[in-house]
Amino acid sequence: MTGDIFLGVVLGAHGLGGEVRVKTFTASPERLSAYGPLHTPEGRVLEIAAARAAKSDCAILRFKGIDNRSAAEALANVKLLIARDALPATAPEEFYHADLIGLRVLDREGRVIGEIRAIHNHGAGDVIEILRGDGGTLLLPFAKDFVPHIDLADRSVVVTEPEDDEAEEQRGVE
Repeated sequence: MTGDIFLGVVLGAHGLGGEVRVKTFTASPERLSAYGPLHTPEGRVLEIAAARAAKSDCAILRFKGIDNRSAAEALANVKLLIARDALPATAPEEFYHADLIGLRVLDREGRVIGEIRAIHNHGAGDVIEILRGDGGTLLLPFAKDFVPHIDLADRSVVVTEPEDDEAEEQRGVE
């Protein structure tokens, strides 16, 4: 797989010495510094000089060359990326969420129902967002019961849609 992986976003400055608060999209905040220098969508390279966890999805970082609050404030809302090739290989049943975006979504009978638009987590677990062929959106819990098969080589996933009543609730139909 190629491309960039979105690992975090700078929330704002932390203190006066150039540190920033970062919302992380890694398994743990400490992992943000494990892959080498990060970069922005514009190509600016940011090398982490120091990192510490602030809470389960947040880290406090100091970047080399960012040594005051003004410089840290200028990084607010900046996305932090890493080249996909810099990440470790995954085990056979593992994958990065970014690898799933754009995959074809099939029902259990093999019919194409759409493609994966995003994976969300608002605190209660991962949710897979599927853009249907008709332009609608389907949200499903990202769990084995609803997503029983992922085939990265074939660039497809199989999903089990909820029964009619549940499906209409998922689509926002009452």
